[in-house]
Order: sequence, then C-alpha cells, then structure tokens
Amino acid sequence: MGKKKRIVLFASGSGSNVENIAHYFADNESVEIVGVFGNNRTAFVFERCAKLGLPAYSFNRKAFTDVGGVLNFLQALDPDLIVLAGFLWKIPESFVQTFPNRIINVHPALLPKYGGKGMYGMHVHEAVKAAGETETGITIHFVNEQYDEGAIIFQAKVNVDSQDTAENIAQKIHKLEYAHFPEVVEKVLADG
Repeated sequence: MGKKKRIVLFASGSGSNVENIAHYFADNESVEIVGVFGNNRTAFVFERCAKLGLPAYSFNRKAFTDVGGVLNFLQALDPDLIVLAGFLWKIPESFVQTFPNRIINVHPALLPKYGGKGMYGMHVHEAVKAAGETETGITIHFVNEQYDEGAIIFQAKVNVDSQDTAENIAQKIHKLEYAHFPEVVEKVLADG
C-alpha cells in the first residue's frame, strides 16, 4: 500500500461537514485526517473532534495571518489536501501559494452567483430566497486569492419552491453537502 493521503480540515462552526467527512473516511486505510483547525475556540466543531478522536487546533487571527503561525504548522503536517468545511475567514495568499491547487472549499450556492465577501451560511440562503431563484445548490471549488473565485470542481443543484424559507433552503443545501462533499474530497485526493 502506498503512502496515506493526509487531509487537514478547517471549520468555524458546528463541524457537521467535518464529522461527515470523518465518518466517510473512517474505514479508508489510505486516507488520514491529520488535523482540524478552527478559528472559534467555543465552536461545537471542537466537541465533535473530541468525540471522533481527531486532533483539533484553535487559533486567533494573528496566528492565521502572520507568516510563521498556522502556515508553519500546516507545512509540518504536510497535507495532501486542505478542506474548508464551513470555514469563514479568507485564506491568506501565503497559504494559496504554499499549497497551490491543494485547498478546496464548499460554497452553499451555485457560483458565480451569491459568492464573495459576506456571502456565507444564511446570508446566501436569504439572498437566494429574496431573488426568487428557482434553484440553488453547492459549489466545490479550489481556493485562490479571491473569495469564491477558484476553479470549480463540482456543482450539485436543488429546486427552490416558492414556499421555501431560507431555513428550508439551508436544509436542502446541507443534504447536498453531506451527499457530495466527501466523495469530491476523495476524487480530488485520487487525482492529486
């Protein structure tokens, strides 16, 4: 068997996508989650990591943006892929340059629509509802120096009904993320 593929995950919130990815790869002997990084020490993702036995690290903005902080730690972990699973901060240019085409993100809309600074979570779903869209979805894309502008890897769509609330839309999006995100991570690892 070849060298294990190493994944690092970043999350800002509850960590449901982190848990889903961890379960997906739990019995895969060729993939290892070597760390979960979060910028909110009180976020539920850290409780999930403790239950799952995943190494988890919290950091502040200075450690994230200063060269030599989180970036050095990441380099020491030597990940094959960095997965943004509900991570809200913009990735520094130094990360993108150090790990070109090795950072991916899931966005809760069909990019290029509803992307960019401030477009995350319920903000996206409320904008989709307000615009009267009849469909929305997820976009999994490589991360570059701009918010939500990296090359698109995968998209999945779901219908939006006129009676759907932003909360209903969010539930539909979560189902798409759970169904597709781990498989796309696996495919990107295999192609990398």
